[in-house]
Amino acid sequence: MKGFRQFLLRGNAVDLAVAVVIGAAFNSVVQAFVKDLLTPLIAAVGGQPNFSAISLELHHSKFMVGDFANTIFSFIIISAVVYYLVVLPINALIEMSREEPPPDPTTRRCPECASEIPIQARRCAFCTQPIANAG
Repeated sequence: MKGFRQFLLRGNAVDLAVAVVIGAAFNSVVQAFVKDLLTPLIAAVGGQPNFSAISLELHHSKFMVGDFANTIFSFIIISAVVYYLVVLPINALIEMSREEPPPDPTTRRCPECASEIPIQARRCAFCTQPIANAG
């Protein structure tokens, strides 16, 4: 039971649970938007009063084309919102936080006088002490 409790209290499991709950609530909002606003707008242009009621009957089988279109619209809207409000900002933050590696050093300090000397130098130009190769 202790291991299960640690698993549940880890940040990833809690974050995932919150994301699922918020995603479900967001899905309800998008479904209502598509069903109550977008579908009637498209139906008004197409001349059909209720877009979700559009169906096709073939050999006594009813194909709910309008309902399927609602689902496609919902998917596209949810995908666009997730991309523009989650993925793009996260990618921008990651790109901003990415630091370039420091350039290779071209100088080093003389162990005797602490002057800056070229990294290839074998003798200090300031105190003339021999310098052991660093590399």
